[in-house]
Amino acid sequence: MTTQDELKRIAAEKAVEFVPENEYIGIGTGSTINFFIEALGKSGKKIKGAVSTSKKSSELLAQYDIPVVSLNEVSGLAVYIDGADEVNHALQMIKGGGGAHLNEKIVASASEKFVCIADESKYVSRLGKFPLPVEVVESARSLVSRKLLAMGGQPELRIGYTTFYGNQIVDVYGLNIDKPLTMEDEINKITGVLENGIFARDAADVLVLGTAAGAKVIYPCQG
Repeated sequence: MTTQDELKRIAAEKAVEFVPENEYIGIGTGSTINFFIEALGKSGKKIKGAVSTSKKSSELLAQYDIPVVSLNEVSGLAVYIDGADEVNHALQMIKGGGGAHLNEKIVASASEKFVCIADESKYVSRLGKFPLPVEVVESARSLVSRKLLAMGGQPELRIGYTTFYGNQIVDVYGLNIDKPLTMEDEINKITGVLENGIFARDAADVLVLGTAAGAKVIYPCQG
């Protein structure tokens, strides 16, 4: 039986094919991305530099002598590679299980192409089983939570966690996310919300899915 880590590695190694040489790229965060950085580092591809969304990813990139640059240093990124906690058939996602979704959304928006890599368990017909992370200003946490409750969710503070920007995360269970784009916008309109983990405006262009039968490349709305 193929393990989840093996499926992640299958997707990560295939995703290296989508990385052009001699360009700046964006790198996401998480266990699948760790496999991707390893595969990219061993591939021999020449990369001008990578904009990283987390300290962990930056440390791994440094191990493979891939220069880490800030987004302010480049005019754009050829491709952004990242994982997902859930991804649907339109390649809209829930991200932020690792708490880096604000950085991830910023870098995704600066990239010409978003390649999502995931194991097959993350590919779902409907988003929402995975709790939705919402980054909030600490002083507005209770206010935001009441509004999320009124939207049908069950908000829970992520205990002991502070984001890169010094904010808190409220994980919201049980939301009806039949319309991801509408839900993303509605939550972001709540005063005190910095960003939520629905990636509908910044949906992926390509999904590389690790399956027991090998890597499967999926485009939006394909089966």
